Amino acid sequence: MLTAIVFVKADVDRIPEVAQEIAAIEGVSEVYSVTGQIDLIALVRVRHHDEVAGVVADRLNKVEGVRETETHIAFRAYSRHDLESAFSLGMD
Repeated sequence: MLTAIVFVKADVDRIPEVAQEIAAIEGVSEVYSVTGQIDLIALVRVRHHDEVAGVVADRLNKVEGVRETETHIAFRAYSRHDLESAFSLGMD
């Protein structure tokens, strides 16, 4: 599983709508409204590196109200959180 952290600057008057639209994109697992220089942080979790471009460049960047994005690819997770179980379909 590949994780990308996407910083999103959005039109201030559309932040809730932008967040909802981004959250509905396949491959986006979470969207957070944050304080600071950016407005939203989206976590993208996909199986293959080339899928990041499909999610971010082809879909997320085209959401009305998205002004700018900055994408960071995670190399390694240092959390005990089991990401695989979070995406389990319960089909053991």
